[in-house]
Amino acid sequence: MNTDTGGEERERPVQVAVIGPGTCTPGEYAAGHTAGRILAENKAILLCGGRGGVMEAACRGARGGNGTTVGILPDAGGGNPYLSVVIRSDLGNARNAVLVQSADAVIALGGAYGTLSEIALALKIGKAVFGFQTWDIAGVTRCTSPEDATVRALAAARRSPVYRSPRDGRGSP
Repeated sequence: MNTDTGGEERERPVQVAVIGPGTCTPGEYAAGHTAGRILAENKAILLCGGRGGVMEAACRGARGGNGTTVGILPDAGGGNPYLSVVIRSDLGNARNAVLVQSADAVIALGGAYGTLSEIALALKIGKAVFGFQTWDIAGVTRCTSPEDATVRALAAARRSPVYRSPRDGRGSP
């Protein structure tokens, strides 16, 4: 049943990936939680790798604010307990490409080589990456706090060419 009585097409929420280590420090966990909470407050969909650490923290923060969380898992597992949607890719590390390709912007919090690979893939395809205490490489916008990274990522996501294109994917009308 269609309950839309306005007749207008609704804008879809932005999709922001939060990337970081599966085993993290308490500070990284707090940063992830903060980013997730802010994304939920702004009605963004949080994308992540679906595991523990920063990913779990971000999902926990988002779910605490009634946000939507999507985990793109590398295997056929269940993911962290704060996921709204579980995508069991069974792609191993190749799921990193699916994750960043699906995002309108990326937030990197801490991280090891898995995070580095996601950053590299995002930059290669032209996604904006905002980092807090993560890899210091060209193309990553260094941020002073998780709040700064999240606000900047939300703004970039709303400017993203993919987000702004018509839903049918044919480009500008």
